[in-house]
Amino acid sequence: MFKLKHLQTSNTGWSLDQRDPRFIESMMPILGLLYNCYFRVQTSGWENVPDGKILVVGSHNGGLASPDTSMMLYDWLRRFSVERQIYGLMHPKVWDVFPPAAEMAMKAGAVRAHPKMAYKALRAGASVLVYPGGAEDVFRPHAMRDKIYFAERRGFIKLALRENVPIVPAISWGSHDTLIVLADMYEVMQQFHKMGMPWLLGVDPLVFPIYLGLPWGLAFGPLPNIPLPVTIYTRVCSPIVFARYGKEAASDRTYVNECYELVKSKMQQELDILIQQASH
Repeated sequence: MFKLKHLQTSNTGWSLDQRDPRFIESMMPILGLLYNCYFRVQTSGWENVPDGKILVVGSHNGGLASPDTSMMLYDWLRRFSVERQIYGLMHPKVWDVFPPAAEMAMKAGAVRAHPKMAYKALRAGASVLVYPGGAEDVFRPHAMRDKIYFAERRGFIKLALRENVPIVPAISWGSHDTLIVLADMYEVMQQFHKMGMPWLLGVDPLVFPIYLGLPWGLAFGPLPNIPLPVTIYTRVCSPIVFARYGKEAASDRTYVNECYELVKSKMQQELDILIQQASH
């Protein structure tokens, strides 16, 4: 069983103690209905999860709804129960744009995507779930649906090296069809912003997708969406253990890059296999 220290910090995503096991358990029947009937999830590889704390590194799709994320967490909870604690790093802008959603996510174990929170969770004995590609990954165009995309972010590698934890890749395929992203117009909108057009709610969205989906039909910008009922395939891959760990390894830029490329290539290989199997 994992035990966490009580942390006296604010409740805006900077604290671990907002996670509510009773709330999580109350959501399990709803998640189970979505899992079995709406998304008809096909999953594999859970025997690859080792004991102890781990860094789960995922790729995801489907816009703000990101159904593969919730379905992956449902699988974790039904296998390990709420006692084996895992915290998900969530983009800080969610607190700025959708405070009610952020409050609910914190009860389920979400914390701000910041190194401080990742280190805090691991040092408290919990596992951490991170999606390095962030908004650019979850809103990546449909043409990139078969690609692992981390937006060149390497912070998760440094985290694993400093904390001496294995990386367990978690891949998915299918949820890209729950929201079909046609293109990302962020660079164009950024030019309009520089010309004086304000961002909605005063928040730089980092992405500005054009997509097809519910309830808007054809929509622009990172709006909340209702995912279409598409079969989702998920897989937990074998742990990746690096040759070197520690602060010195995490400070070695060349070594960090090598580890990054290793994780990315292994996840791409696994995704290619998953796509092949799901297509038959």
